[in-house]
Amino acid sequence: MTFAKKQTLGFQTEVAPLLHLMTHSLYSNKEIFVRELVSNASDAADKLRFQALERPELYQGDADLKLQITVDKEKRCLIFTDNGIGMSREECIDKLGTIAKSGTKEFLASLTGDKAKDAHLIGQFGVGFYSAFMVAERITVNTRAAGLPASEAVCWESSGEGEYTIETIDKPTRGTEIILSIRKSEEEFLETWRLRSIVLKYSDHITLPVQMQKELLASESGDKKDQEVEKIWETVNNTTALWTLPKSQIKEEEYKSFYKHVSHDFEDPLTWIHNKVEGKQEYTTLLYIPTHAPFDLWNYEKPRGLKLYVRRVFIMDDAEQFLPRYLRFVKGIVDSQDLPLNISREILQSNKLVDSIRSANTKRIIELLANLAKERANQYKKFWNVFGNLIKEGVAEDFSNRDELARLLRFSSSSLKNAEQTVSLEDYVGRMKPKQDKIYYITAENYAAASNSPHLEIFRHKDIEVLLLCDRIDEWWIAHLTEFDKKSLQSVAKDADITEITDEEGEAIQKKNEDEFKSLLVHMKEILGDKVKEVRLSQRLTHSPACIVNEKNALSSQMQRILQATGQTIPVSKPILELNPQHKLIQRLKNEQDDARLAEWAYLFLEQSILAEGGHLEDPAAFVKRLNDLLS
Repeated sequence: MTFAKKQTLGFQTEVAPLLHLMTHSLYSNKEIFVRELVSNASDAADKLRFQALERPELYQGDADLKLQITVDKEKRCLIFTDNGIGMSREECIDKLGTIAKSGTKEFLASLTGDKAKDAHLIGQFGVGFYSAFMVAERITVNTRAAGLPASEAVCWESSGEGEYTIETIDKPTRGTEIILSIRKSEEEFLETWRLRSIVLKYSDHITLPVQMQKELLASESGDKKDQEVEKIWETVNNTTALWTLPKSQIKEEEYKSFYKHVSHDFEDPLTWIHNKVEGKQEYTTLLYIPTHAPFDLWNYEKPRGLKLYVRRVFIMDDAEQFLPRYLRFVKGIVDSQDLPLNISREILQSNKLVDSIRSANTKRIIELLANLAKERANQYKKFWNVFGNLIKEGVAEDFSNRDELARLLRFSSSSLKNAEQTVSLEDYVGRMKPKQDKIYYITAENYAAASNSPHLEIFRHKDIEVLLLCDRIDEWWIAHLTEFDKKSLQSVAKDADITEITDEEGEAIQKKNEDEFKSLLVHMKEILGDKVKEVRLSQRLTHSPACIVNEKNALSSQMQRILQATGQTIPVSKPILELNPQHKLIQRLKNEQDDARLAEWAYLFLEQSILAEGGHLEDPAAFVKRLNDLLS
């Protein structure tokens, strides 16, 4: 090989500590570097197959794609050689010189100090290639992109100390050769039997053949010293696409192993579903629910989706069209017998079969989660804690499956003494009072604010359960779910009729109080002016002196703050100030003769009610001064 244009470049910022971690930390699962390199080779082969559909010349007469693993004990080298898509010089710098891109900080921040747990993060954050530094003191990558001449191949090399070199070389064949210079302390990975066992453990059912050399005796006669040893390439893994096998022939461990290959996740999946559809349409799906969320789950720019195959030919990664956006956490594959092999993304978006598969996948995932909630409640609780907000997205976005998704929702509740979201809408309806026809809820910024809201006082007094919605997304999706099981949903913080929970005695007292406090209510409305829509007596307060209530169709205080934070214009709406006629402070105000002092109390009650809702005051200093003056 002739070398030219050699450069020494520095890794991306933050990479040095990560490489140091890979190089010097003693993980308990070092063998996973084999899985990562095999998976990368499999991806490279899949990408070549896809591009060769339109450009068959990329094969250059070598369409037999494979990965070969070679051991050189004398030089302490472990070599992974594939004939996949390869990389150009720019791709080497982009992919090998920039670790995990935006994921590096998150990876380092997620480290726990527990070596076994930290090893699980490899792959999840896109740093799988660099796990090889756990066993290698130097890594050399010789690669040539399909379609480029031999003279434009690239050699990338690094010892993991913060810099790497890259130079142009001659390489007669396309693909990538990764040479690991194994540390003396890690020579177990130079043992053929050890490598074979790792490949079988992690990569048995990938479609790319993984080959290793096997020694055969050329002659069975004579002394061993006289026998010639012949080395042949032997395929180590099964190479049968797992999803094409009958479910009865697939072991649970094989399903888990395939998931790790598809997702680059080290942990087992939470559950999965394997379906083969025959008839007018023929396709197979193997869909997994992960145990944990990827670090960039809420990065909407990152493409997500399933791996698409057509008659076992890889077409594309991250095919988003086969699942709705809110199920983006699902991993797996779709293998169709009917989609045309020259399919493009544009055709894929408008294909009727794609819509059918998408609809079927969505229903299967929802059914899978429903069964999980019913049969394995503890596991569903884990799922909800990780992915619950995505199900809420689905309630807002997926009208056709809204009722089924609503049954998957879980909430905190005023009837519980902790913040855990374990109450379903079915649970709530089953506990409703005989004459109750509404599902009551409240939204707030956090559990404490919701649980301690003055709006709950009458409901607690009457022992009526209220659902506590404490996630930022709750304000958005709840607007799309108007009823469940023929019971309407009603916010206890909005202006609505709650007479159904008051008795006749309470209504009589309310009428008497309205006559008694009429003058005070009129006077306070005049004082507060356009800051409030109305001042009235409350039916919902039993302990607090006052609270504010939003108009029925107005945005809640929390939603207003969310929209303000995004710079959006907020429709003007005035709150309703409600007073508790049973409270001592309100009773004193009824006889207050000093108009200036009454004005101070009126503003104080309004401002403290805004604070109780988690709102912000326009003039906090004036509130503090007003409170101090009234206390003195």
